[in-house]
Amino acid sequence: MRPRYLIVDGHSIIFTWPELRNLHRRRPSLAREALITQLRDYQDWTGVRVIAVFDGTGSRVTELSNPGDLHIFYSKRGHTADAIIERLTSKYAERFDLSVATADSLERQIVHANGASWISPEMLRQIIAQARMK
Repeated sequence: MRPRYLIVDGHSIIFTWPELRNLHRRRPSLAREALITQLRDYQDWTGVRVIAVFDGTGSRVTELSNPGDLHIFYSKRGHTADAIIERLTSKYAERFDLSVATADSLERQIVHANGASWISPEMLRQIIAQARMK
């Protein structure tokens, strides 16, 4: 059995979930932290490794992680989180069981072409809720 990973298009989920979108309007960092907290809990409950990817503003791609914690990537300025997601799926889909959560329909097609599966934002909400109840 191949290790399972969930890659989350962070801003796509934030702008799709009303409660996170409202937080983002007030303060973007609050919305990111709220999503990261839910993803960290999901990883802890299920053992599925989680990678959250956000559009960034820095001069290079930034990766944040602690041992056993979820990985967080920020794209570099002028690039999108989609580019990181595409690179990860094309490189690792054959070695790992990858799922990508995004609302972006073009990204969904690319993810499938790279051999990963797609999860809608609503489906992500449901699998987090189901994991919480176990």
